Amino acid sequence: MEYTVKQLGDLAGVSGRTLRYYDQIDLLKPTMVNESGYRIYGPREVDRLQQILFYRELGVDLSTIKDLLDSPDFNERDALREHHQQLLEKRKQLDLLLRNVEQTLAALEGGKPMTDQAKFMGFKERLIKDNEEKYGREVREKYGDEAADASNAKLMGLTEEQFAEMQRLAEEIIASLVKAVGKEKPEGPEGQRIAELHRQWLSFTWPTYSKEAHANLAEMYVADERFTAYYDQHREGAAQFLRDAIAAYAK
Repeated sequence: MEYTVKQLGDLAGVSGRTLRYYDQIDLLKPTMVNESGYRIYGPREVDRLQQILFYRELGVDLSTIKDLLDSPDFNERDALREHHQQLLEKRKQLDLLLRNVEQTLAALEGGKPMTDQAKFMGFKERLIKDNEEKYGREVREKYGDEAADASNAKLMGLTEEQFAEMQRLAEEIIASLVKAVGKEKPEGPEGQRIAELHRQWLSFTWPTYSKEAHANLAEMYVADERFTAYYDQHREGAAQFLRDAIAAYAK
């Protein structure tokens, strides 16, 4: 069966804009463009879109997905087995969060009280798992396994108040970047305030702080498209502004 952009978007639950973007970056090309100028997608493109959405659900960036799907070694059956295994891991994490909710409800209804650590265990484990899947390889290559493991251990040991403050800082950094990009200078007072907020945010997971490591991390925000996409989804240019602000702060 063949589909137009709208038909395929409705079928897969993605926007037409997304499909057109996938075409632009050669991730998902239509099988043809008809005389009326409509992109037409066939069975092969439907299967490829399914694979793309599987990988996106697992947090894989578009560039890596394209490399995987275009590789001569790509095997759809093996890929599906891998998706299945990773989804099982994701379900395991969701089960952990469900148990956390159930235990909280039981405590509220007169059961065994939960410790503050237990209340946030599932959230912290999920955060660590997500970070490892998305950025773990690069972080471990750059800083080493010992530093990465120490950072994860520090995160797991945060109290309820510390975990809440870390999340609040992350939200304030994003909100401040949205307002600052295009209006303020990274090396100016507001840019340096944001860099200081970022340093405070890092303090909740970094065993030790150094300006050099801080600047190196910020460099990854523009060198790695996954980091860039995370910040630029809120405001285009946010990743570069943050990198430049931290570079000035580190000097």
